Amino acid sequence: MQPAAAKPLYIRMHADDNVAIVANRGGLHPGAEFACGLRLIEQVPQGHKVALADIGKDEAILRYGEVIGHAAAPIAKGSWVKESLVQMPDAPSFDNLPQPNGGAIRLPALEGYTFEGYRNADGSVGTRNILAISTSVQCVAGTVEFALERIRKELLPKYPNVDDVVAVTHAYGCGVAINAPGAAVPIRTLQNLARNPNFGGEVMIVGLGCEKLQPELLLPEGMSADEEIMRMQDEGLTGFGEIVEDIVQMADARLKILDQRRRETCPASALVVGMQCGGSDAFSGVTANPALGFAADLLVRAGATVMFSEVTEVRDAIHLLTPRAANQEVADALVREMAWYDRYLAGGEADRSANTTPGNKKGGLSNIVEKAMGSVIKSGTGPIAGVLAPGERVSQKGLIFAATPASDFVCGTLQLASGMTLHVFTTGRGTPYGLAAVPVIKVSTRSELKQRWHDLIDVDAGSIATGDATIEDVGWEIFRLMLDVASGRETWAEHWKLTNALALFNPGPVT
Repeated sequence: MQPAAAKPLYIRMHADDNVAIVANRGGLHPGAEFACGLRLIEQVPQGHKVALADIGKDEAILRYGEVIGHAAAPIAKGSWVKESLVQMPDAPSFDNLPQPNGGAIRLPALEGYTFEGYRNADGSVGTRNILAISTSVQCVAGTVEFALERIRKELLPKYPNVDDVVAVTHAYGCGVAINAPGAAVPIRTLQNLARNPNFGGEVMIVGLGCEKLQPELLLPEGMSADEEIMRMQDEGLTGFGEIVEDIVQMADARLKILDQRRRETCPASALVVGMQCGGSDAFSGVTANPALGFAADLLVRAGATVMFSEVTEVRDAIHLLTPRAANQEVADALVREMAWYDRYLAGGEADRSANTTPGNKKGGLSNIVEKAMGSVIKSGTGPIAGVLAPGERVSQKGLIFAATPASDFVCGTLQLASGMTLHVFTTGRGTPYGLAAVPVIKVSTRSELKQRWHDLIDVDAGSIATGDATIEDVGWEIFRLMLDVASGRETWAEHWKLTNALALFNPGPVT
């Protein structure tokens, strides 16, 4: 808890910044004076910006050393830089972007770190041992959920080495233009979800029979449709009870195999970690995301795979990303995904400004530019080794940009399809977000959130803002916790069994 009489504090991110955020819990009242002599002339809420100098109309407003907007009216020194005073700039052009030039820091190797994971035949390593029942169409979702209740009650107790059984249900599969170019995204997402390393290579698909997305399209190469697929419309099945029994028996055969798996000591290089932020605030780019960025660097140094995503939340930082690309091909791929998403938004008569939420703004973020500058920090400082289109499976080590929408649920689903086996989620406003297929570690940007949600937040990065810890301290804490969680330690979301439904990204037309 911050003392009631705590001295006024602000956080300035860069020497060139002409605004800073108020750090004090509850904000500050007019007349509050900072150590530098700056005096507030109006009340400023916690996390919101105060003008460090007079800013004239149309002059640039700088935070993180970047232009986050232009003043809609004159802003006096010591006043609250309200959202309405910040005119959002145009998105950076894709022309004349900085070229790959060694802008990323070359990170020294980090050796000797391991975790206890589940080795798979394809060389991947899971952090959990789960049976997934995939579905080809929403029509069968209710039946699969019904069968799932039986499986958990009747079968799971027989197989103590299996963590869970989950249903990969979705709203896709029929009533869609299956051959449209945009349909490639949800189809490959479903194909790759079935191959997630936490599922141990045991593929099981339940279909209806008449859907446009025929179940065979979801099978990994080399697998038999006769063995891995059941169709509810199969004429050999009589009645609902027999259909459910068939699903239960298919599950039983796979649970027997999964139950034989045991954790083994694996190098940290076998981890595939997805990073995301949600319910962001002005502290996200000050505490939790920089700490996660430090942990991402540690993972890259250890040889692991780390994915950052959320196109609209890095779009305004494209000029900071292309210099970090490992080569020109990676830089071009970054631009390709950003440009594709620009066109996607334009087709819906929207733009990147639609991203910012009421909660983001209440937490001090004026617009998507400011949000993006804080979001991209979680990618750390290392070179960007590769780029994935939505739903593609990762096949290389290092820092990867996996292009996804910023929606928490869609992003999480796509990172799962890309092969994520552990998820780290930073939040300023708070969220109970969780995924059934992978453990989710939640990191708070402020200590107040951790204190209120002491049994939902796993790591408090707010100690960075109060000076009780450094970015490096919290970064190492996150890194070590990732290894522990990958080895079986429960997160709070797992403890409470909090999970969100998967949500496919479908840019294709619905018929």
